[in-house]
Amino acid sequence: MAKECVVTGKKSQVGGRYSNRTRATQFNHGGKKRRFVNLQKKTFFVPELGKKVTTVISTKAIKTINKNGVYKTLKAAGLI
Repeated sequence: MAKECVVTGKKSQVGGRYSNRTRATQFNHGGKKRRFVNLQKKTFFVPELGKKVTTVISTKAIKTINKNGVYKTLKAAGLI
């Protein structure tokens, strides 16, 4: 299972990790940090199909589904 949202396409990113004090100097002791997407396993009932669909999506995608509807969003993502 890839750590990527199937609806929005969000995936993990690599970013810097250092404190404000370290910013003031020329050294970066923090190194790199991988920042993961907030993925949730969700089951939605699709009334147009009459069945349940389970997906692993980000919390941003859950808000998108609440706004636009389950069938329309999952069809645009190619899951249905």
